Amino acid sequence: MDELGVRAAALVARHPRQARLRRVGTSRAGTPLLLLSVGHGSRQALVVAGPHANEPVGGATVLRLAERALADPRLTEGADATWNLLLCVDPDGLRRNEGWLTGPYTLGRYARNFFRPGFLEQPEWLPDGPDRAVLPETRALLALQDELRPFLQCSLHGVDVGGGFVELTHELPGLAQRIAHTAAQLGIPRELGAYDTLYWPDLGPAVYRIPPPRRGDLTAAITEAAVDSTWCHPQRYGTVTAVVEAPMWGVAAVADGSTPVDRDGLLRSVSRTLRDDTRRLHRVLARLRPHLATVPEAGRLLAPVDDYLLVCPRLADAWDPDTDDGSGRSLPPMNTAHLAALRLAGRRLSLRTAGLLHQLVTRTGGDPAGVLPELDRLVDEGCADYRDGCAARWIPVPRQVEYQTRVVLAAFELAGRHPTAGSRSGEPGRGSEAAVPMRRE
Repeated sequence: MDELGVRAAALVARHPRQARLRRVGTSRAGTPLLLLSVGHGSRQALVVAGPHANEPVGGATVLRLAERALADPRLTEGADATWNLLLCVDPDGLRRNEGWLTGPYTLGRYARNFFRPGFLEQPEWLPDGPDRAVLPETRALLALQDELRPFLQCSLHGVDVGGGFVELTHELPGLAQRIAHTAAQLGIPRELGAYDTLYWPDLGPAVYRIPPPRRGDLTAAITEAAVDSTWCHPQRYGTVTAVVEAPMWGVAAVADGSTPVDRDGLLRSVSRTLRDDTRRLHRVLARLRPHLATVPEAGRLLAPVDDYLLVCPRLADAWDPDTDDGSGRSLPPMNTAHLAALRLAGRRLSLRTAGLLHQLVTRTGGDPAGVLPELDRLVDEGCADYRDGCAARWIPVPRQVEYQTRVVLAAFELAGRHPTAGSRSGEPGRGSEAAVPMRRE
């Protein structure tokens, strides 16, 4: 985390006329929220790194984008644009992942050192609306959006295991083709049936339309972004928001658009595995919880555990073709990529929960509940399924960064072609109904 600030300050020292670094807020733990700006154009682009604590690639991406913008005046003067790069919106959470960030990059090391805060402590979500935002990180981001009124906002996310994809608040014709070209060049699988977007409209292969926020319960919000968010907040200014997902471990099957041979059989298997893992994790937590009263910050680790264990049964029912989950909604048509994504998602929830519980055990200074062997089995089984069953392969960090950088630059160019997509900084917004033209290139 500290390295991001040091590198940004060094870049500003080398380019004092074009680059600035300022503090735009403070985290709950007192860490400065730093904004690196490049260029002096009137059209503002905002790029947000580190919205999820376990997704660190965005920090390296914003530094790469700054270097590109400084080296190529077409991205600043030529586009009448200023690049505003938020180095990390959740620095406290990122620090909690430093146990795996230095490598070696193995699935087991990642799982046992994984941290992501509970749903209500994630800076991009606005479950009670922007006027009632509680987190200082969220309030800082909202204030920055209101100050800049960007024509484009990019939120930099990372998929731990799977493929790359983009979620958009407005259509950007031509983006899917750019992503396909970049992914092919860099060997990044495109996720053609992302679990997050199962019920969302497709705007092209690996590009999805973010639906309008709606009221929903907590479990729906965790899995479907059913509440308001900082992705949607700047739509009042005509902002196009692109959520750019880059994978750490790639799985080729998420790019397989073929018709599955046995859809229902595979869904039953995924649901059964998730239910079995959830029962095992509930038993572990029940044995461990009485020993956590004296563990420092146990609540911070238990919050996401409780979230995951709340949502897992709901997802298992929603994916099971033999179970009525009570939502009145049937599964959409599914290709092989969808089924691969659901398999990965089920394992992801189990692994995250097991990893967080593993950290809670180690913080007790021993294993007072005798649950560590079971947690190690859960972690090892999940990692083996990813590695051997799904053929997950590590994607080197420079390729992750280059992929995310190229996707952001493509979105920047395409959003800049359509003046209706955003307002200039300081001009009145066009309102939440503004959208880019719906024509194809």
